[in-house]
Amino acid sequence: MRPTTTRLAPSPTGALHLGNARTFLINYLMARREGWRVLMRVEDLDGPRVKAHATEEMLTDLAWLGLCWDEPIIYQSQRADDYRRSLEHLIDIGAAYPCTCSRKDIETAASAPHAEDATGAYPGTCRGRYESAEQAAAESGRPVAWRVRVTAEPIVVADRFCGPTTFDLSRAGGDFVIFKNDGAAAYQLAVVVDDAAAGVDAVVRGNDLLDSAARQIHLRRLLGVGPEPAYWHLPLVTGPDGRRLAKRHGDTRLAAYRQRGVTPQRILGLLGAMSGIIPPPAGEASLDDLLDRFDLAALSANSTVLTADHTASLSP
Repeated sequence: MRPTTTRLAPSPTGALHLGNARTFLINYLMARREGWRVLMRVEDLDGPRVKAHATEEMLTDLAWLGLCWDEPIIYQSQRADDYRRSLEHLIDIGAAYPCTCSRKDIETAASAPHAEDATGAYPGTCRGRYESAEQAAAESGRPVAWRVRVTAEPIVVADRFCGPTTFDLSRAGGDFVIFKNDGAAAYQLAVVVDDAAAGVDAVVRGNDLLDSAARQIHLRRLLGVGPEPAYWHLPLVTGPDGRRLAKRHGDTRLAAYRQRGVTPQRILGLLGAMSGIIPPPAGEASLDDLLDRFDLAALSANSTVLTADHTASLSP
C-alpha cells in the first residue's frame, strides 16, 4: 500500500517570505511525523507573473531550511498535454463551455440592474451561447477561455483543521475558468489533474485557499478522480494591518535573511515559536527540535501577526 502523499507547491510569482515558509514548514513536519511521502511541485503556469530565477531561489530557500522531498520535481509548465486531455473530457461530457467575457463584462453584468441583487458570481453570460471555441472566437473577435459548470448543490469541505465548511459554488463565484484565454490551464484544473496523477491524498496549505478546495472537489467528481484528499487549511501570517504579508510590511523574504547572514536555525526558531511548537521568545531551533515537539493542536486557529519584535529577533 502506497503511503499517504502530500506536496509542497510553491509558485514562482515572487520570493518566499516568512508566511509561506511557515505553511511549508508545518506541512513538512506533519509529513515527516506521520511518515508521508513528500513531493515538490512548482506551480509555474501563471506565465506573465512568473519571475526570472524565482524557481531556483525558492528551491534554494526551502533546502536551506532543511526541507527536502522524495522524488523528481514536478513542473506544471511541462504538463500541458495532461491538462488539455482533462479539458477535452469535460467538454465531451458537457461540463465545460467556451467563454469570451472580459473582466469588465463580468463586473457590469454582476452589478446590473440592481446592485443589491449581485452575488459576486459569474452570471453565466456565455453558458449555452456558443457551440464551439471556433464559433466563440469568430463571433466575438476575442480570445476564448473555458469555464466549468457548477450547480447549487452544496459541497462540504471536511477540513481537518478548520472543521467542515459548506460552499454553494453557484453563488460563490459561479462557473469558473479552467482554461485561460491564453491557452494555459487555470490553477483549479491543473491542481486537480496533478494531485490525481501523483496520488496526493493530503493537502496542507493556507486557509485563503479553502474555497478552492470546494472547486477542486467539484472538478474531481466531474473527472472521476476520487477519493477526495484530506485537507488541512492553516491560518496565515499577516502584517499588523491584518493583511497577508507583502512588500508593504517590509522585506520578509527568506533570501534576504540568507543574504544578511541569518542562520536557518534562527528562522526555524521564530517560525516554531509563532506556531506554538516551542515557547517564545524565539531562539535558534533545528528541524529535529521542531519535529520532536510538533503538535498541530498547538497552532492557533487565528492568523498570526508578524510584529516588529519578530523581525527584530532576526537582525544580524
